[in-house]
Amino acid sequence: MASTEFSPLTIADYAARAAETDQRSDGGSLSFPLLGLFGETGSLLSEVKKKQRDRASYLGYAGAVVEELGDVLWYLSTVAARGGIALTDIFAEATPGPHAEARSKGEALSFAAVQPAIMTRATEPTDAFERTLLKLAGDVGLLVIDQEAGRLVDSSSTLLGRMSAIARILIQAANEAGVTLEAAAVKNLAKTADRWPRERTYPAPLDAGAEPEEQLPRDLTIEIFERQVRGQTYVFQRCNGINIGDRLTDNAMTDDDYRFHDVFHYAHVAVLTWSPVIRALLRLKRKSDPKIDDAEDGARATLIEEGITTWIFGQAIELDLFANMKRGDLPFDLLKHVHQFVAGYEAERCPLWLWEEAILQGYTAFRFLREHRRGRVRIDMNNRQLSIEPLP
Repeated sequence: MASTEFSPLTIADYAARAAETDQRSDGGSLSFPLLGLFGETGSLLSEVKKKQRDRASYLGYAGAVVEELGDVLWYLSTVAARGGIALTDIFAEATPGPHAEARSKGEALSFAAVQPAIMTRATEPTDAFERTLLKLAGDVGLLVIDQEAGRLVDSSSTLLGRMSAIARILIQAANEAGVTLEAAAVKNLAKTADRWPRERTYPAPLDAGAEPEEQLPRDLTIEIFERQVRGQTYVFQRCNGINIGDRLTDNAMTDDDYRFHDVFHYAHVAVLTWSPVIRALLRLKRKSDPKIDDAEDGARATLIEEGITTWIFGQAIELDLFANMKRGDLPFDLLKHVHQFVAGYEAERCPLWLWEEAILQGYTAFRFLREHRRGRVRIDMNNRQLSIEPLP
C-alpha cells in the first residue's frame, strides 16, 4: 500500500492561493486590506473579551482564535501582495537566523518552520496572550498611520519593516495560543474557497441516491397568485392545475408580503437541491430510508428551514430585499450564520457560494411577486436556476 507523504504548507503557496480570493473590488489599493487587518486584529481581542466575560458558557473560543488568526493572516498576505512584497520575505525577516541557510539553498519557508514543533492548545486566554494582541493591534495601527501619512508610497523598505514586525508578533500570539499558523492558514483557505471559489462546480443533488419517486423535482412549474376570499387576500399556489399547500397571509401585524415566501423554498430546491418544506408539501419524503425520513425530512428539519427563511427575510428587509446585489455581494456573516443553522444536516454540505446563489435567485423572484402580485415560477434543478415570468 502506497503511503501519502505529508508536505508542510509553504508560506509562498499560501500567499498564492490567498491572492486568488482577493476580489479587488476597491481597485487594489492598500487601504482596504489594511482596514481589514486592523479589524481582524480587533476581532481577536474581541474573542478574548468574550471568553473572559462568559468563561463557562463560551465554548467556541479555541476554534474562534484559529479562525481569527487565519483572517489576520489573509489580510497580512493581501497587504503584502498589493504592496509588492513576498509574504515569505516578511516571515523570513520576522524570524531571522534559522532560515537563512535553508533559503540560500532555495528551500521554501513553511509555516511549520517558524513555530515550535510541539505546542499545547490554550482553552482560555492568558495575560501574556492579551498583552501580545494589544501589541499586535498597536503595530497594525502604526502601519495604518504610515499609509494615511503617505509614508508607504514607493517605500518597500518601510512596508517590509512594519509588516515583519507584525508577523513577528503574530507568530508570538499563535505560540501563546497554542495554534499553528499552518492550521489557521489551511482553515482560512477552506473558508475563502467556500465563499469565493476559483471555479463554481455544482455538487451532485443531495438526493441523487434516493429512489426516483422520492427525489425533489428536477423541473417543475408553479403558479403563484393572490385572490380574495370573503374580503381577505390570500396567496394561492397551483401546480399542473391542482392547488397545493395552504392559502397564505403575511402572519404579521404589518403587511410585508411574506405571504409569497414559499418562493424562497423553491429557490432552495432549484439551487441547493434541498428543502424539507417542499418535500412535505409535495409528499416526497424519503420513506424508503427511515433514518433519513426522520432526520433530514422530519419536522425538525422543516422548522430549521422555515427559521432560516424568516431570519434571512429580516436581514433582507434592512438591505432593500437584496436588490442590485450580485454574486459576492451578500454579507459573509449572513452566510456563515445560515451555515450554522443547518449544521448536522445534509444542507451543511452546500458551500456558502451556493447558498448565496439560492438566496439571490429567491429574492429576485420575491421582488417580482411583490411588484406584480402573481407569477409563474420554474424550478430547473439541472441548471440550478429558479426563474419567474408573468402569469396572465
